[in-house]
Amino acid sequence: MKIGIPKELKAFENRVAVTPAGVYEFVIEGHEVFVQTGAGLSSGFTDLDYTEAGATILSTIGEVYAIADMIVKVKEPIKEEYDLVRENQIVFTYFHFASSLELTKAMIKSKAICIAYETVELPDRSLPLLVPMSEVAGRMAIQEGARFLEKPHLGKGVLLGGVPGVKPAHVIVIGGGIVGAQSAKIAAGIGARVTILDKSLPRLRYLSDIMPANVTTRYSDAHTIKELCKDADLIVGAVLIAGDKAPQVISKDMLKIMQAGTVLVDVAIDQGGCFETSKPTTHLDPVFVIDDVVHYCVANIPGAVPMTSTLALTNATFPYALSIANLGWEEACRQYKDLRKGLNILKGDIVYKAVAHTFGLEYKEY
Repeated sequence: MKIGIPKELKAFENRVAVTPAGVYEFVIEGHEVFVQTGAGLSSGFTDLDYTEAGATILSTIGEVYAIADMIVKVKEPIKEEYDLVRENQIVFTYFHFASSLELTKAMIKSKAICIAYETVELPDRSLPLLVPMSEVAGRMAIQEGARFLEKPHLGKGVLLGGVPGVKPAHVIVIGGGIVGAQSAKIAAGIGARVTILDKSLPRLRYLSDIMPANVTTRYSDAHTIKELCKDADLIVGAVLIAGDKAPQVISKDMLKIMQAGTVLVDVAIDQGGCFETSKPTTHLDPVFVIDDVVHYCVANIPGAVPMTSTLALTNATFPYALSIANLGWEEACRQYKDLRKGLNILKGDIVYKAVAHTFGLEYKEY
């Protein structure tokens, strides 16, 4: 199979989908790998690293798409790439279709085979290709939240951990999954007072057992969230429904009861956002303010730390990419039911129910 690794076009997306080590594995299995020049530089990999591993370097993204049977990416194709995706071409990446009708329609039109990292699902319902980036995003949510709590960045001017004689900040984490747990862990480690909410009592019991004493667990409902918002300094939105649009847990009206300079970090923005007032931002222009509340809604948070996140991501995605290359997408999906759940759009049809439901489009069973 011919595998293409384009340079990511999304603003300030510095990750690369395959490392030189991955290229070497593809090549020894008999595949050809084509890498766009400069694709790995921000992650610490030069074109020479890739050629020594057996890749062919191509000058333009168009050349990569034109030659590849399978495109392996980090983020969804953006508008400039829509017309490059070919019929029957496999595209393996984070798609987050539920956040974009335009992208969904473009990939339907392309008649490509779209396999989404974020919906690959193991029998225990865990999401193995989402976990590593959720770990990074959860930790960074606190790092970025702490930065924008500083007064020069329009925040309250509160130090998360406080100092002796001054109380620490109050961090609210909505959602107790991977992102939420990592956020709570980092915030607690800094010394903040942390409240983490979830609707699953077994999950809350687990979090209560493993978290330090400065983390309190609460059952998540609208009334509790509203009450906690009054005292919050930093709120992390970490709510996820696999493949579907994120539920909105904070309304616009709730901003009015928050203190000026409160910071909201919406880690669910890739799936449409879990705050009513959220809209996607970039690393170049990461925040906006509504009703004196600072919103951080960067849609590719881990892209800011590519030397960490590229390795974390490819450790998880590469075995699946190799299976697709070795077996073809149909046989790979037959043999690996977890990979089968990654199929979202197949040759012009939506085959993932949550995506069809989000936009009221036709769903086809596969």
